[in-house]
This record gives sequence, C-alpha cells and structure tokens, in this order.
Amino acid sequence: MDSRKTDALIAAGALTGIVAGTYGNLSRTGSFERPLDTLGLILITVASLSLAARRTAPLAAGSITVACGVVYYAAGYPGVFAAAPALATIYTLATLGRRWAAVWMAVGLAVPVYGLMALSARDPTAGDWMTLLSGWLVAMIVVGEMTRNRRAYLRAVEQRAEEAERTREEAALRRAGEERLWIAQELHDSLTHSISVVNVQVAVAMELLERDPGRARRALAAVKESGHEAMSELRATLGVLRQGDEGVEAGLAGLPRLVSRAEGAGLRVSHTVSGVPYALPPEVDRAAYRIAQEAFTNVLRHAGTAAVTLAVEYDPAKIVLRVENDGEPGTAGPGMGLIGMRERAVAVGGSLTAGPQESGGFAVRAELPVPA
Repeated sequence: MDSRKTDALIAAGALTGIVAGTYGNLSRTGSFERPLDTLGLILITVASLSLAARRTAPLAAGSITVACGVVYYAAGYPGVFAAAPALATIYTLATLGRRWAAVWMAVGLAVPVYGLMALSARDPTAGDWMTLLSGWLVAMIVVGEMTRNRRAYLRAVEQRAEEAERTREEAALRRAGEERLWIAQELHDSLTHSISVVNVQVAVAMELLERDPGRARRALAAVKESGHEAMSELRATLGVLRQGDEGVEAGLAGLPRLVSRAEGAGLRVSHTVSGVPYALPPEVDRAAYRIAQEAFTNVLRHAGTAAVTLAVEYDPAKIVLRVENDGEPGTAGPGMGLIGMRERAVAVGGSLTAGPQESGGFAVRAELPVPA
C-alpha cells in the first residue's frame, strides 16, 4: 500500500481510538478534569489528522501534535491518549534520522506538561499516567533510532546482495568474452594457416599439373594433409566448447610438423633450438606455438617462398621465439595476425615485437615469461 494511504489510515484510526478511549474513561490523568467538549474534540482531531503528513512534512506534523497536546492538557481535558499523536511524530522523526528534532519535540511536550503538573493544586497520584510521559518520550526516540538503524542495515544487506549479483553477472560476461576471444584466436590461427598452405599448394599443383605431374601430385597430397589437419584442429576446438576442457594440443612439440608443412608449401626453413629444453606451462607452450604458426602463415601470405629462420631460446625465466624471413612484402591485405600474436603474448605476461628488418624481410620476436 502507498505510504500516504497508510498514514491516512493511521490518522483516522488514531482519531477513532483516542476519542473512544477518552469517552470510555479507559485512562484518566486525575480527578480534577473538565468534560471533553467541542474545543477538546477539535484539538484531538487536528492532532490525529496531522499524522497523515508525518512522513511528508514531519516537522510541521510534530509541531502541530505537540502544540495540540500542550493546549489539551493545559485546558484540563481528560485522558493520556491525547499524547499519542505527538509520540507518533517524535518516533517518525527519529526513524527519519532527525534525532535532534525529535528530542526538541519531546522537550517541547514534556516541559509544559510537567510544568502544569508542578503548578497544579494537587500532587500527582500513583494512578496518574501522565507521570510516565517522560518514559514514553524517551522510548519513542530510542525505538525510532533502533528502527532507523535496522532499516539502514537491511538496505546495506540488499545493496551488498545486488552488488554481488551485479559482480557475478559482470564476471560471467567477462568470462564469456574471454572464451569468445580464445575461440576466435584458435580458429584464426589454425584454419588460416591451413588454408594458406592449401592455397600455396593448389597454386603449385595448377602450375605443374601438365609440366611435372609428380610434383603436382605431391602438392595435392600436401593439400589433403593440410585439410585433414585443419579438420582435426577444428574438431578439437569444438570439443573444447562441448566439454569445457582446454585440451587442444598445441605446443612447441608440434614445431617440427609445422616446419615440415611450411617446407612442403615452398618455404626454406632453418629451425634452431638453444638452451636446455624443459616443460613449459600449457598456456605458455600453446601461446608460443600459435605465435610461430601465425608467423609462418604471414610469410606464406605476404612473402611467398622466402627463407625463414625459426629460433627458440630456452631461458630459465622465459622463452624467446624468433621468426625471421628475407622475403619481399607481398600484396595481401592486412589481417588480424599481428594483433592476435600480440594478444597471445600479453595474455601470458609477455611481449611481442614485429616489423621490417634493416637487411630486408620481416621479423617477429616474442618473449614469454615462465613462472618459477
């Protein structure tokens, strides 16, 4: 229900209860009381109906209820119920964080009422409920503060829950993005290399089909082998998607096969290894192989049948991979090769440089750190 409707119902209920309780003599402030007349009813009505604005205009509602209460008791009307609207607005001020306003409202009601009791011709008796007014006023402020703190605690818990949910959603989106990037890189590196080899071998076969059928047949066999390897890598990548297992076999152990395919495509490859080889972390091993594979692909696409040097240096703290060629730049359009190689190097905490050499050709150098 809307808070304004709730407050309106509370105001109507307070008016009904106070009038009924006062006429029913359920609580009396003493034996010297004047009967409830029109003025008393007006004061009760104004104070009760002010509760409808206790949340929208708490200071105004509090001032009205306190003023009506003071006038009501100064006039000698019966019943302690008339203090209820003032107690309600003081409680509301405390729940809204207006602590000092609630205190001053309580003082504004208590001081005049107790002053009237002190100036009265009779002493209060044990049955005079107005002697408990100060306790009720303090209780309203304390309960209001407790309610405000409780609400603040619940809001904080809800905010933390919402923040945790938002963090989980962001983490899920980030993981999905990382998985999409990984899939794109794997497919780009494996399929682009295989397709480049196929293009080169098909071109060789078409050129030698009539002049040298034997070499053309070997070129077509290489095309078949490249297609078979491309399908194997594609199935492995799709298997990762189905099973959630990063089990695609790609590492430096596959460099001899990569070199053999490159030589079959017409490249003259020199492969050297320096240092003592050792087992690499899977992510570093895969990154090094994919960088070498993409470098060979770029040579096939841009430099034709060039001489390529592939050097792997094992250092205790890092792996250094160099792929250099002496070919002339080709006419193939720009692609995502260099970007993908750099992303793979950075993903494992390494770096990659690539560019033309002073002596001609192109060089790719990657440094991939190896955790101790």
